[in-house]
Amino acid sequence: MSSEWKEYKLKDFARINPTERIPKGTIAKKIPMEFVQPFTKRIPNYLLEEYKGGVKFRNGDTLMARITPSLENGKISFVDILDEDEIGYGSTEYIVLRAKDNISDKHFLYYLAVSPTIRFTAIKSMTGSSGRQRVQTDVVKEHVFDAPELPEQRAIASVLSSLDDKIDLLHRQNQTLEQMAETLFRQWFVEEANEGWEATSLYDAVELVGGGTPKTSIEEYWNGKIKWLSGGDISSNHKSIITRSEKTITEAGLNNSSTKLLPKYCTVISARGTVGKYCILSEPMAFSQSNYGIKPKYQDCYFFTYLLINHSVEELNSAAYGSVFDTITTNTFKRLDVALPSEIEIQNFEAKVEDYFFKILNNQTQIHTLSALRDTLLPKLMSGEVRVQQELKIP
Repeated sequence: MSSEWKEYKLKDFARINPTERIPKGTIAKKIPMEFVQPFTKRIPNYLLEEYKGGVKFRNGDTLMARITPSLENGKISFVDILDEDEIGYGSTEYIVLRAKDNISDKHFLYYLAVSPTIRFTAIKSMTGSSGRQRVQTDVVKEHVFDAPELPEQRAIASVLSSLDDKIDLLHRQNQTLEQMAETLFRQWFVEEANEGWEATSLYDAVELVGGGTPKTSIEEYWNGKIKWLSGGDISSNHKSIITRSEKTITEAGLNNSSTKLLPKYCTVISARGTVGKYCILSEPMAFSQSNYGIKPKYQDCYFFTYLLINHSVEELNSAAYGSVFDTITTNTFKRLDVALPSEIEIQNFEAKVEDYFFKILNNQTQIHTLSALRDTLLPKLMSGEVRVQQELKIP
């Protein structure tokens, strides 16, 4: 730690849950917990709802989840979607952090909250019943750490913000590319649908593959080279274009389980619990029994298949059933009718959209690289192990 840095308690470095006022019944911008993405600085959206209660905040504040497992999953974001002097609100399960004039920089404070410096302290302070543990805010307020003067805070935040800005730009490009592909799908297969097209079921338009889980008690089945996707790996509040999994299994685990290895570009959809989450695989993966793998019926038409599922997912969700939790079964796919043109037309469509998805995949690779660099730099910069130099450049 640099001798130039000063020791602070968090309560002296930041305003914690600062007082704001929104009259009851006012329509205001609300940021639900599910809108805050793990280890993502920007908040993608908000709701306009009548204020009935909750924590309040302004632009420049940091929202930190205080409940398990949201905090462990990295649900901490920076507020920048409000208008000037506008007050927003959200769940009481947030802790709001606000920079103090002449002491702390608002962007540095966000990265401080994301870093192990504060986040691990907050996690360790949690108390309560299993599954509903919450941070003890008073413990976090008293946490002691070292921080530099404002100019160095701003320099550190600038380096990390440059990486996050690039990541955000690539995410936005991907959203635009997928919207273009979805628009083309609607034009070809919805707006210009022909009465002479073949009427079939969604089940017969794709190839469904069931998943499975190797026995957790057998050590040799896990930590191998084969990626394995669980239901929780697919984002819950939006579809994922391409996904990665940190879990792996061995060849023995694959061979001794009902799970199959899906080729890259196949679609996976969650079929139990929170149903209807779906994604494209960026590499070959096995997957759990809480998902269905979806392979193309038409040769190499992976992206048409993905867009067909995208178009059908609301009907799949509405047809889900179960006494304990929602479930999608093969019968759900069989009951959903679709009309499709000839295979040649479908292959022509695939040729039109594949460049969109290859660009998305390339962007996702860049996002993964930049995120890894940011995550490596973050604790080093925030602890003073690495100091910001004038010549430090972002690739």
